[in-house]
Amino acid sequence: MINLEKPLPQPYQVFTEHLLHLGKLSESDLHKSKRVQQTTDNDTLPYLLVKLGLCSEQDVANALAISCQMPIVNKDAYPDESPLPESVSIRFLKHYHLIGLSKTADEIVIAVSDPEERFITESLILATDKKIITKIGLPSEINAALEKQYGEGKSQMDLAVSNLGDTEIDENDLEHLKDLASEAPVIKMVNLILQKAIETGASDIHIEPFEQRLIVRLRMDGVLQNIDAPPVSSIAAVISRIKIMAKLNIAERRLPQDGRIKLQMLGKELDLRVSTVPTMYGESIVIRLLDQENTVLDFQALGFTGKPLENFTEILTRPHGIILITGPTGSGKSTSLYAALAQLNTSSRKIITVEDPVEYQLEGINQIQVKPQIELTFARALRSIVRQDPDVIMIGEMRDLETAKIAVQSALTGHLVLSTLHTNNASGGITRLLDMGLEEYLLTSTVNGILAQRLVRKLCEHCKQAYQATAELIKSMKLERFSSSTDMTLYQPKGCEHCGQIGYKGRLAILEFLPMNDDIRRLIMERKEAGEIHKLAVKQGMLTMADDGFMKSLKGLTTLEEVMRVTTES
Repeated sequence: MINLEKPLPQPYQVFTEHLLHLGKLSESDLHKSKRVQQTTDNDTLPYLLVKLGLCSEQDVANALAISCQMPIVNKDAYPDESPLPESVSIRFLKHYHLIGLSKTADEIVIAVSDPEERFITESLILATDKKIITKIGLPSEINAALEKQYGEGKSQMDLAVSNLGDTEIDENDLEHLKDLASEAPVIKMVNLILQKAIETGASDIHIEPFEQRLIVRLRMDGVLQNIDAPPVSSIAAVISRIKIMAKLNIAERRLPQDGRIKLQMLGKELDLRVSTVPTMYGESIVIRLLDQENTVLDFQALGFTGKPLENFTEILTRPHGIILITGPTGSGKSTSLYAALAQLNTSSRKIITVEDPVEYQLEGINQIQVKPQIELTFARALRSIVRQDPDVIMIGEMRDLETAKIAVQSALTGHLVLSTLHTNNASGGITRLLDMGLEEYLLTSTVNGILAQRLVRKLCEHCKQAYQATAELIKSMKLERFSSSTDMTLYQPKGCEHCGQIGYKGRLAILEFLPMNDDIRRLIMERKEAGEIHKLAVKQGMLTMADDGFMKSLKGLTTLEEVMRVTTES
């Protein structure tokens, strides 16, 4: 146990200093963990930091590796059979998160989650009469490997399910459902799903009930992937647990509901948006994970480069007018808006936003959450905002004519207005506003430019493979436009431990920016179709999303397949 009045023992001193220095742990969280440790004699400081959700297993392992000068074991290094003698009990191994890796005539190599537990090596020396070589392992990986060595090869989800029991769940017995949702096995199952999502950097969790099974999928870099799911018999309990966490009504299963969960897990402060809808076999739940710490509000990091970046940042400097960002759901529009606001956010400007929902809280910006149930709509909020004397107004989405008209009036009276639309390309934003009923002369006198974007997966820097593009591929994709050389190098995914064997890690935007000029205005006044406006913009030098993507694939940032997946070349 660590005494608050005394300094930390030297190894833990280096360990905590490293976590504090990297910003993985705060002084208040460290103090909290030491207070908790005073109430228990069994938990070491590293274990408590993970248990309390103050740090991730990986961060703790990295800090221990530095403070103890020991290597971290890759999960692939755990053997299928234990090299330890039978005299070392499985209970001892599980209690201390310890596993054998290999042995020789004179020594045994082990992995342990906390190498500062001297009792472990002393006990093993007595039990085996061999020299003990210690390495560092992650508790979850050690436990999974122990189950493989000594158990039935069950996953963590299987172990949680086995503790659930066989009692039949009556969905109409609300008290029983509440009790079940508060029991350890159900809490463990839900936590395992959340932990997996956080560890893999997923943006969404989809929990979908069907007649014979429950499907759980994570959206990683825009693509859904299945993970271990609880059994179909636990659907009601799992969904009730999530609804209780989100402060939703567990008795209401006929109507959609929306809620939020504030969560601290694996050292991250997370804001989860929960949406439920009734389906044939129960409620389908989608959880959006918003990790403000990992949100990059820097244009270049998001994928803005070259001419689109120059044009977009230029119109951001204008004092008034409308700037629109278009694209389908999940194309990164909100993140680009936040990046623009972050650049505009100075002490000389007053910025007010109207959003549904407020995804990220930005210091120094007044953010308003739309609440239709009390008639606080986009239009009603905007009418009040103008009287607040803002310099910049951000509207989460232009959904109707009334909102569009107020945005136009705000732009005409000297405000800079940023908003989004759901269209496939930049020129489509113009026709969408006209279709809403906005007059041509108002549109041409207020809109400064329209940015369209998609998100493509980034190639993993550790394992991407280069290959020479064939002459046929260069000709079919018209790649000769981007290079004078006939030899072109492209890249393809391979897969490694850094990217989870997928070959991609993270995403970036591909863009096209349509600036408003006299020629474009003339076509709008003549009510020309989006295709004609697009052709003129390309003729005047606009880089299309597909071309921006092809250029980024030639730089090794993504693949041609990714670009083609999210775009259709005009």
